[in-house]
Amino acid sequence: MDKQLLRDQIIADMHRRYATKKYDPTKKLAPQDWATILEVGRLSPSSYGYEPWKFVLLDTKTKHDIYNFAWGAQASIDGADKVIAILARKDITYNSPYVQHLVSDIKHHDFDPNSPRSQRFKQFQEHDLNLDTPRARFDWACRQTYIALGNMLTAAGRLDIDSCPIEGFDHAKMDQYFADHGLMDPEHWGVAVMASFGYRAQEITPKKRQPLADIYQEL
Repeated sequence: MDKQLLRDQIIADMHRRYATKKYDPTKKLAPQDWATILEVGRLSPSSYGYEPWKFVLLDTKTKHDIYNFAWGAQASIDGADKVIAILARKDITYNSPYVQHLVSDIKHHDFDPNSPRSQRFKQFQEHDLNLDTPRARFDWACRQTYIALGNMLTAAGRLDIDSCPIEGFDHAKMDQYFADHGLMDPEHWGVAVMASFGYRAQEITPKKRQPLADIYQEL
């Protein structure tokens, strides 16, 4: 593809992407499209490559159960084909069992908490970012889930699939529900954000954004 055509397509995709408030419940995603969106999430970058996320596709019962305390998801629950919760890990430290698993079993490196890489990560967390509490580490992980979320929304738009990022829910009640129903271990996980995917039953509102000059500065 011609480079300028590609640039134009990227910008067109971003204009097309819209936080959908009303979905057509009769329209379903092709399995191949959903697999592509999930793969984009899986391949998204994370700090040190430690992938502090899990993507949970909600079934009909779960969507019904959370409806009253997930006000921002209600329109999606009523019509979107897919509604997911993205969980974030609470337990990522330089010497945690989870990090040891990733290093040894996924990345196939020898794990040593005293290695230069492990100690750099310890310095990065404890001093550079001051992640000195479980809550701080969870918030750090949550921010990374938004990288995966953004990529998934963009990929959906490229596939002419509509989507909506969702923060409008009672996080304490959501965490409690997931814990009570065995959907996550609250010692290790918390719900960071939700998202929905489907096909809109409304027109896209043209984007209104600040001019680039107001948000970009060259030093």
